[in-house]
Amino acid sequence: MHAEKIVGFQNKNKDLNQLSQQIVSMLNADGYKTQFTSNSPAGIIIQAQKAGILRDIITADRAFTIMITGNPNSFAIHIGIGKWVQNIAVAVAETLLLSVLFLAIDIPEMLWTRHVEKEILEKITLLV
Repeated sequence: MHAEKIVGFQNKNKDLNQLSQQIVSMLNADGYKTQFTSNSPAGIIIQAQKAGILRDIITADRAFTIMITGNPNSFAIHIGIGKWVQNIAVAVAETLLLSVLFLAIDIPEMLWTRHVEKEILEKITLLV
């Protein structure tokens, strides 16, 4: 199952690098471990992974992946569940990063993921 949500924004005149920094700060404040790169040809890519002992045992390689594409007046935010890439800067150099990033997930995890994804997207929308 491919899980990705895309939200578009028009006429916001938002500095996308600043927005990505705000998103990273918001996620860090919510207890996520994050990494990001702004030099991807695809756009700005942020990964966020919730820390915790149970999470480390069960789904240590899963993370939310957020990608910001476009320009300050017309941009989109893509959010989905993907594989945590140890060095995102190296992974970006590989072809079609996001096509291999999103994973199939089971139903209970999918429901939890949708809930958290919606919560993160609402907070990002407030930042925009």
